[in-house]
Amino acid sequence: MQKIVSIKCPKCNNNHSFYRYGKDKYGHQKYLCRNCNHQFAPDNPVSKQMQNYPRCPVCGKATFLHHDYDFYSNFRCCDKKCNHSLFIAKPNSILPASMSKLIGKTDFKRMRYPLHIIITALSMFYLGKNSFRNIALILRVVNNVKVSHTTISNWCKKFAPLFNNFTLELMPMMNFNSDEWHADETVVKIAGKKYYIWFVIDSETRFVLGFHLSPYRDSEQAFTIFNSVKNLGTVNSIVSDRYSAYKMPIKSVLGENVKHIRVESFKDDISNNLIESFHHQFKAWYKTKQGFNSYDSANNLISMFVFFYNFVRPHSSLSGLTPAQVAGLSLTDKEKKKYLLIA
Repeated sequence: MQKIVSIKCPKCNNNHSFYRYGKDKYGHQKYLCRNCNHQFAPDNPVSKQMQNYPRCPVCGKATFLHHDYDFYSNFRCCDKKCNHSLFIAKPNSILPASMSKLIGKTDFKRMRYPLHIIITALSMFYLGKNSFRNIALILRVVNNVKVSHTTISNWCKKFAPLFNNFTLELMPMMNFNSDEWHADETVVKIAGKKYYIWFVIDSETRFVLGFHLSPYRDSEQAFTIFNSVKNLGTVNSIVSDRYSAYKMPIKSVLGENVKHIRVESFKDDISNNLIESFHHQFKAWYKTKQGFNSYDSANNLISMFVFFYNFVRPHSSLSGLTPAQVAGLSLTDKEKKKYLLIA
């Protein structure tokens, strides 16, 4: 007795006209729908599972996985007339940025020296170009406080997690919706070896949204830095140089609606001078350190520099305000003392 099998096309729901179309790689019978030319294998349990693929943003039709990479997937529209490509990032595969890996103290408990002496030393180090020995000399002459330059060095490193917690508390109070974010990387030396530090800056507020310190300069690091700042606000365009590592992370992490402006020369209407100016200030501070001793200390020091740049240091281009104030941060005197923004 002939076995009757009920077959239905999963695409157009046709249930009466098919061609036998060979077998798939698992040995299951394939069929070709005469109505929509869709191929399927009803006996294959894998084909029965609904794939959670995104819809085409152009025509709204289904998509298929065209290429699968380590940090993103490339989907393409099933409609050959549309043939739109869609890039989706894999957040679980992207490593966290170095600014989230700080080591040190989260309070000022059990400190030998008064708090205002510690804050004064930190301000002289991160706002000026003073060395640890010069800061120790100034404290001894001006405040009559004898403190070792090694102790000041430890202060400048160990309190990075504390100030990072302040940053995380203050970020929701600010608005980073902007027309442009600028991205670029620069070189620093750690124990004589070359490392790369990646920055993203808001063009309207001059606020440093994030950084990432890495020994490598590739697309994986660009995925990391953009994934760490993608939820801070909405942006219309990203401005970067011609380095190809930025192209795919911007398209897949920030979305297709974000325009990527790749600057070719300084004569363009839109340039990357804003972040280059920030690099100039960062390098002026960095050169007095003559390099960093270890990755952890470099990561902590850079994190503290970014905090003082965003919240403490007034900018002449911002009418004497800090980037945080331009971004909408308004605190009372009591709140400023809580976050150590005033003495």
